[in-house]
Amino acid sequence: MRSIDYHMSRNPVDQQHKSCRSKALVLLLIVATNTASVLLFSDASSVIGIRFGERHQRMPFWSSDKMSLLDFNITEYALSASHDELVHLHNRLTMANSLVDMLLGNRANASNNFAAGDEQKQVAADRELTGELKLAVGPHKLPLGFMRNLGTDELFPTMGQACRRFPDELKRYMNYQPGGECPSDEQFAQQLMLKGCEPLPRRRCRPRSPAGYIEPTPLPASLWSIPPDTSIVWDAYTCKNYSCLVNRGKTNGFYDCKDCFDLLHGREKSRWTRDTDALNYSIDTVLATKPNGTVRIGLDIGGGSGTFAARMQERGVTVVTTSMNFDGPFNSFIASRGLVPMHLSIAHRLPFFDNTLDIVHSMHVLSHWIPDLILEFALFDIYRVLRPGGLFWLDHFFCIGTQMNTTYVPMFERTGFNKVRWNAGRKLDRGIKLNEWYLSALLEKPLT
Repeated sequence: MRSIDYHMSRNPVDQQHKSCRSKALVLLLIVATNTASVLLFSDASSVIGIRFGERHQRMPFWSSDKMSLLDFNITEYALSASHDELVHLHNRLTMANSLVDMLLGNRANASNNFAAGDEQKQVAADRELTGELKLAVGPHKLPLGFMRNLGTDELFPTMGQACRRFPDELKRYMNYQPGGECPSDEQFAQQLMLKGCEPLPRRRCRPRSPAGYIEPTPLPASLWSIPPDTSIVWDAYTCKNYSCLVNRGKTNGFYDCKDCFDLLHGREKSRWTRDTDALNYSIDTVLATKPNGTVRIGLDIGGGSGTFAARMQERGVTVVTTSMNFDGPFNSFIASRGLVPMHLSIAHRLPFFDNTLDIVHSMHVLSHWIPDLILEFALFDIYRVLRPGGLFWLDHFFCIGTQMNTTYVPMFERTGFNKVRWNAGRKLDRGIKLNEWYLSALLEKPLT
């Protein structure tokens, strides 16, 4: 209570002096704090020296530019820190580049080793070849040495790359007596072709000739005549005469081109003679799309027994027909009609030079049973052999309805043909539920 009494007993003058002293103390503290801050940033000096090159400028610490100097020092510190970080990142990038170079080098070495290994395996495999197979594979030195046109002093006999995947079958095919009669292995050889061993290697043997062979029927009668049974060797086929083949269309069961051999009473007699509907074009209608006489030579892919080529020959157009002998002597039958057959699978590159053919035709063979990429390669190959303005007659291409616009129309468009005619319709021979469709089209290779 005494202390309270003491304060209450002070007069107003003493209280006023105390208030002034307090304010002076606060002001002194503020001045001291500011002075210490200035001295801290000015290195405790009354002046600050900043060197630029060889010049030395003196600036009082109370200058109005002191804040700019402070910003400069902070920026300089930040730049120094950034430089250190960049140096660190550069070192890390250098290490990463070294690691990538090392990995790429290892990969290249591995690839080279793998390629060398493959080459060594191939050389070893070639060394294991014996007899006729080794002679057929080659290579063989040219008697006159290096030839500029060939670019080599060796000649490599052609043989399908896939032949090497089937060494046992290949050895069996090449197992014969040189200079003697070839084995009766037509179907075995064709199966090897269809596995990709195409072309087959050449053989030094003679195929057996049919017994009782007689001269063929002369043109033009041969185009629509059934040849004699003595024109071929029947070992490879279920039917043993042409009468059996002609009547096969009337029997049950599936056969490739079942009624193709009936030239007198079946569909072959009327094929391509008139436009029966939107899908069936006539030869005359197609030829009328080009100037008269400009369609002269062509190709029919998978032409069965050769009737398309026969119809074209009647109009002065020479057509080569590719065909396989699926349980029937299709190639021999085509030849007996006076036409040119070619025993060639759909996977084989067309053996014609670029821009040479006037027309290419294919019915049923080019369809959705072929893998998409193989089909697209085939379409571009057709484009290649056609001359500018040449025609590609796609006859009854068939596929599932959902594939038409999603897969095949874009594929045809990518190939680059112009559309002359384009017709689609339902394929109903196996029922409507299967949603199968036909496409018939006449396409033209652009002139430019």
